Amino acid sequence: MAELQKGRLFVPCAGGVEPLLAEELRTLLPEVTQEKSRGGVALVGATLLDAMRINLWSRLATRVLVELGHGPCRDETELYEFARDLYWEAWITPQQTLRVDVSSRNSPLPSLQFAGLRVKDAVCDALREAFGERPSVDTRDPDLPIVLHLEQDSATLYADASGEPLFKRGWRQDTGDAPLKETLAAAMLAFAGWRGTPEAGGAFNDPCCGSGTLVIEAAQIACGMAPGGQRRFAFERQLPYRGLLSDWQRMKQQARAAEHAPAVPLFGSDVAFRMVDFASRNAERAGVAHAIRFQGGDALERPAPALPADLPGTLMLNPPYGDRIDVAGKAGRPHGLAARDLPPEGAGPLGSSPARAGREEAQMDAGGDFFNRLAAHWKRQYAPHPAGWSAWLLSPDRELPRRMRLKESRKLPLWNGPIECRLFRFDLVAGSNRT
Repeated sequence: MAELQKGRLFVPCAGGVEPLLAEELRTLLPEVTQEKSRGGVALVGATLLDAMRINLWSRLATRVLVELGHGPCRDETELYEFARDLYWEAWITPQQTLRVDVSSRNSPLPSLQFAGLRVKDAVCDALREAFGERPSVDTRDPDLPIVLHLEQDSATLYADASGEPLFKRGWRQDTGDAPLKETLAAAMLAFAGWRGTPEAGGAFNDPCCGSGTLVIEAAQIACGMAPGGQRRFAFERQLPYRGLLSDWQRMKQQARAAEHAPAVPLFGSDVAFRMVDFASRNAERAGVAHAIRFQGGDALERPAPALPADLPGTLMLNPPYGDRIDVAGKAGRPHGLAARDLPPEGAGPLGSSPARAGREEAQMDAGGDFFNRLAAHWKRQYAPHPAGWSAWLLSPDRELPRRMRLKESRKLPLWNGPIECRLFRFDLVAGSNRT
């Protein structure tokens, strides 16, 4: 795929986010043809400039892959011959480094690790024949990350233009115990239709902000900031992009020139003042500290932000669940229940399962009480606002609306890493809204 020659890209994303990513890519690249794919979006007729633009602007993609070739693969010998015939001299020099990652769907090959080694051998042999020496392998930060995808009788090879996954925006240094990925935060905002304007979501508030991922992602949207504007990408070291680096600098300058002040207020708070400090420092590095008002305080006690009567608001939170329920303040426990009141992990003879079940049941009761009281707090503090608030809550508990005694208006499946969750929407209105 030469500098401006049109070819194929594959842009992967988290499961369930494909329709949102397709919409985002149609906005970024309206003239590029899309093909539906599981786990991402395939682009036909895209250029390397398009790959750069996606890396800079996509909030939902996990990386950008440039297709190098597609061929038959019924055994390791055929895989080696297919990879060996590709024009690797256009992508990497012997002085640079590479890494091969492998994914598979119904492949008959017995070892994915050995398949990756055969591709690595093919690249090194091609360069040794062309230049008399071979590149080195760097498993941490290679100049050319190669992705091999195996199907039942075929293989596709890609050059990874991103390097580190795109959820690494470049600003996060301070984190809590279970930080939300930036791409998942962006998916939650996209599902909610929140775009940082009075007409699309209004004000934003995360009362369980942790290290600030959700509210910082929202603030960058509200300020028109490119999510990839503060990090480096693997394509900056790859040979086909060398003639495009001036275009890349111009692209970033145009993105910076398009930044603006937010049109709506944004708020973040957390019961742990340590996390508020983390979130404030992350917001400073992300360039949005001026756009967010951070405060400490319990989600069950902090009043709703004061808004103009005609400005609606969006509550969005990834609250504690599972082991994370046992947190400081009222947010983690029912009335009077402290961490010492929970059965210790493995308590009882030989770490008996009844003791473990007792602790899980106590945590379930604590979480249920928290969400029940949270719903009551929302009704008191948020429902009376004339323009209304909508609340979006991410949880693996499918029975959460029943626990909160609220009726959800939307329920969307999302994966938080390996945890299958639901993103619930609740419309906060005055009076009763029980199921």
